[in-house]
Amino acid sequence: MDRRKFNSTLALGASGITLASNVPMACAMGTNQDKKKLGIALVGLGGYSTYQLAPALQDTEHCYLAGVVTGTPEKEKIWVNKYNIPKENIYNYDNFDSIKDNKAIDIVYVVLPNSMHADFSIRAARAGKHVICEKPMAMNVEECDAIIDACKKAGVKLGMGYRLHSEPYTQEVKRFVREKTFGNIRYISADAGYYSGSSPGQWRLNRKLSGGGALVNMGVYAIQSLIYGTGENPISVSAQEFSTRPAYFKETDETITAQFQFDSGAFGTIMTSHNVNANRLHAKCERGWFELDPASTYIPLAGRTSNGGLNFKQESQQKLQMDDFAMHILFDAPNLAPGEMGKRDMMIVEAIYKSISEDGKKQALNFEPAYGFSDG
Repeated sequence: MDRRKFNSTLALGASGITLASNVPMACAMGTNQDKKKLGIALVGLGGYSTYQLAPALQDTEHCYLAGVVTGTPEKEKIWVNKYNIPKENIYNYDNFDSIKDNKAIDIVYVVLPNSMHADFSIRAARAGKHVICEKPMAMNVEECDAIIDACKKAGVKLGMGYRLHSEPYTQEVKRFVREKTFGNIRYISADAGYYSGSSPGQWRLNRKLSGGGALVNMGVYAIQSLIYGTGENPISVSAQEFSTRPAYFKETDETITAQFQFDSGAFGTIMTSHNVNANRLHAKCERGWFELDPASTYIPLAGRTSNGGLNFKQESQQKLQMDDFAMHILFDAPNLAPGEMGKRDMMIVEAIYKSISEDGKKQALNFEPAYGFSDG
């Protein structure tokens, strides 16, 4: 069920129950009983939290900005004053575990360098908080498993910060695939990248903090595009790496291309880079084509098909994403981006890096149906 259908269901009342906006919303978790909105704490107050997530949380329907966690004391006063956050909801990295006693906070959103995702996601779960983890999920598949296991043991929900699954253009692509609007997919390509200019000190160029370069940052968007653009998980991948600025990209990959095969017979390619601006999804089908260009940026996105253009109302993707996750907790709505999806993508990332290390040798991919990965 997509966002539009789910919201319609809420308006009409599910199973004979009318959920009006002035009626307390029930939740499976006892701590959320009689709550109209769920409180979110942002962990890490970098650019994404500052300019995207926090503003979006001023407009969300089912969640709100309840607290923050930062390692920079100077930021505490700024956020308290700007968003009127109670001082008891301000945490640092050392006292973070005491968040377990704060009933105002229901969800912890981990927005930290990649090397810190597993640690804080696991600690949040152990504190009894639901978890949203930014992409990539972790530094490796082993850490992904640790996060998933911690959330299951704690009985909390886990979602990925995959905002595109909540926005209408991506949902329309999924509909094309699901309903075979243009027939079966024959070929699909996705490009995702940007030009990293002159910031050699940024953490994304530090392999110990990032775990990789363009692939783990922008490449995840391209991988995702191929999967929801075909409705399938790939069965194999081969890949190549290119570097034109080795003095700048000393520790991380600059540009990667990869080729995928799918069980249906479709094949696809991705290009991801920190050295070129790229943002497109294009699919060739039996009876036409569809594309998004741009495909993974913040608003506005744009789309076209062989039948004409696409035109949807656009609003903050982060707002839609966080509301969708809150509805998953409050109303048992579908989890559009579960942790298993993040693990799947990291498995593909590791296969790509392995192929590169073996001179482009094809790597087999095998995803167990029990994970539900193909719902991508």
